[in-house]
Amino acid sequence: MIEVFATDLDGTLLNAFHLTDKRILAALKQVVDAGAHVVIATGRTMRSTNEHGFEGLPLDIVELNGAIVRDATGKVVKSFPLDKAALEKMLRAFPDVVFECVSAEGTYITATREKRQAQFARDGFIRRIAMRGMYKREESDPTMHFEQSVEQVLEHDIVKINSRVVDEQLKRDLAAYLDAQDAFVNTPFNPIMFEITNADVNKGASISWLAQSLGFTDNEVAVYGDGGNDVTMLERFEHAYATANADADAKKAAGNVIGNCAFHAVPRHMLAIVRAERGRVTIA
Repeated sequence: MIEVFATDLDGTLLNAFHLTDKRILAALKQVVDAGAHVVIATGRTMRSTNEHGFEGLPLDIVELNGAIVRDATGKVVKSFPLDKAALEKMLRAFPDVVFECVSAEGTYITATREKRQAQFARDGFIRRIAMRGMYKREESDPTMHFEQSVEQVLEHDIVKINSRVVDEQLKRDLAAYLDAQDAFVNTPFNPIMFEITNADVNKGASISWLAQSLGFTDNEVAVYGDGGNDVTMLERFEHAYATANADADAKKAAGNVIGNCAFHAVPRHMLAIVRAERGRVTIA
């Protein structure tokens, strides 16, 4: 029986506008009410289930590509900080890169708000809509700190660094630098991003750890994903599913392809499993 359902957000659980909606929330509630655990496994920062539209649902969280694991109350139960000496060396080596340095408590950005937002100017129409909503939320977010010096960043236990580099040469230089490092791994959800964590971090390992802490084995876990940062997760578990809109690597890693995220493929698939195994669940 599947006891733990772990799902990525963008391109997987969320709809085509990168948002929750009534159908998604109703499905998750039915899965939880049936006695299963739902885990949000995302590259995003998610410090509680009151973020990203999941208010009130008792969901466990594997955030920042596995760098932090939180229980359903939002409490950090496991984390993987970056080595501070290696972090300092990278920040000083690339002073022109906008680095978003994320800790359990806040995000420390090595540039102005305007310079960071300029990195997203080439996004498509739908993504720009999603980012506009994100910018609006950030304006009142006390955990976002801009124009941070290297020294200020190093005052915190950083677990993940996000960056988007527009300059092609600078992007190649940073990629080559990371390839030569033992301390870091770069597992972005798509090739235009850098998502840097401790080399031991990935979604699959953190989900497995969380499942074991809840008393379940890997065979009792189902996982869903669509992008590069989901590959290790999809490879690790027998019950792995990629959305139809997923990239080729994610589909290959999963071995099973379900419908498109725009048509609520993941919540519908979760409900189908719960109905087949537990009964008395209405498919939304």
